Amino acid sequence: MRVVLAEDLFLLRDGLVRLLEAHGFEIAAAVESGPELARALAELDPDVAVVDVRLPPTYTDEGLQCALRARRDRPGLPVLVLSQHVEQLYARELLAGDAGTSRAGAARHGGGGVGYLLKDRVFDAEQFVDAVRRVAGGGTVMDPQVIRQLLSRRAAEDRPLARLTPREREVLELMAQGRSNSAIAGQLVVTERAIAKHTSNIFAKLDLEVSDDDNRRVLAVLAYLDQGR
Repeated sequence: MRVVLAEDLFLLRDGLVRLLEAHGFEIAAAVESGPELARALAELDPDVAVVDVRLPPTYTDEGLQCALRARRDRPGLPVLVLSQHVEQLYARELLAGDAGTSRAGAARHGGGGVGYLLKDRVFDAEQFVDAVRRVAGGGTVMDPQVIRQLLSRRAAEDRPLARLTPREREVLELMAQGRSNSAIAGQLVVTERAIAKHTSNIFAKLDLEVSDDDNRRVLAVLAYLDQGR
């Protein structure tokens, strides 16, 4: 699996290269700036891009914008974005681009996976590598802190959310992070059938369309949580 990696800090970039290579990834390019990232994505056709949001020369959202442009040019390119801080705007921009991915492009690039993680997750090697693989395989990976902020902002004024049971809220949070029913069942130590029932109840209470497609249901839940921002 070929990876284009963009990170301006040499030590972190070198560490990520070593980590990914140790888990069987091929590093097609490891770059430190926006222009280098744009060239690498245009020329190398990676299976997944792992991109720091803030890159030279602007140190604003150069990395994110390069990734979004690449996804417009080559629909479905899987992108995992890394950020130092929780910025819900970045998550929304990624997901908005994902919603517009063509089916043909998504199929070509493994389903058009997207992910948004805090850099702190990098220090948990197993969690980080799992996130890269899930995004490369077409999944959606959202940082738990982003989901918790969205939930907490909506909870106080949202009657449908108030109708959820404590267990349903747990399931909703994990669902919004991009977890499948089987993964949620494993984490909560219950049967997959029980999780399917919880997710059905959640979608009914939030008036969302039921879907077995993990990405579609993540997008639906995040769109719901992000309403009114």
